[in-house]
Amino acid sequence: MIAYKHRFHGHNSLRFVYAHGKTYRGQLLSIRIAENAGRIEYRCAVVVSKKISKSAVKRNRMRRRLYEIVRKNQDTIKIPADIVITVFSDDILTTDHANLEATVLRLLMQSRVI
Repeated sequence: MIAYKHRFHGHNSLRFVYAHGKTYRGQLLSIRIAENAGRIEYRCAVVVSKKISKSAVKRNRMRRRLYEIVRKNQDTIKIPADIVITVFSDDILTTDHANLEATVLRLLMQSRVI
């Protein structure tokens, strides 16, 4: 899990990213980035809808996998940005870690966050 200072707090923070962010879409997930000059560190949130999986256990496993990828690569994040990762498919559960990490890093490189 990522540190408390790197997590979103409150619904209005997500609303800001949805209103002002730019989206980069992959096959399994999308990343929405909004630069936030008022912050020193990045913040990250992972959104997994009940439409993806009715099971809370599976949704939380998806979240934990994505948070771990962000945490492992947090040293490469060079700008203070708000990052929202939205999951579109439950295939994230069966995708191996290397491919999932490559997908997330590719989307972050496209957005010029890393």
